[in-house]
Amino acid sequence: MTTSASVPAGSANAAPGSVTDRLVKANEQYASAFTDPGMDARPVLHVAVVACMDARLDLHDALGLSLGDCHTIRNAGGVVTDDVIRSLTISQRALGTRSVVLIHHTNCGLESLTEEFRHDLEMEVGQRPAWAVEAFRDVDQDVRQSMQRVRTSPFLLHTDDVRGFVFDVKSGLLREVDPA
Repeated sequence: MTTSASVPAGSANAAPGSVTDRLVKANEQYASAFTDPGMDARPVLHVAVVACMDARLDLHDALGLSLGDCHTIRNAGGVVTDDVIRSLTISQRALGTRSVVLIHHTNCGLESLTEEFRHDLEMEVGQRPAWAVEAFRDVDQDVRQSMQRVRTSPFLLHTDDVRGFVFDVKSGLLREVDPA
């Protein structure tokens, strides 16, 4: 498998300049062949996927999704925070989603952090972050906690179809987590 990370920096395929310059150049190429798909913001499958931001998770390929199929909400750990509830509320109430799929993964960076991270930041910059790190030791338990946060939110209309999974970064397989 070839990834952009596997291209040596000095190779002929590497774009000059910053990573952002490279991304902008790639977008220019993309846009040159782009045609309006003619869809609106409502996901075809009426599903929102909340997942970790980890670069190893290619959610569309892993789930067999196409452009327009779902809303994708990503953050560190795939944790259900107030901002995720905000996005899910807009997704459901304004854009018609009814199902929520939560995806955490094996070997997550949040498993090696603690809330001490916030203290260290406070010592470094002189201000304590208002947000929690949401670090965890047990990925299954964290998926259960995230499912519970979705199911009990007073802002969400549809909490009956909420399922949680752990994506194995070595095999690519999803394993469903029992909410009990």
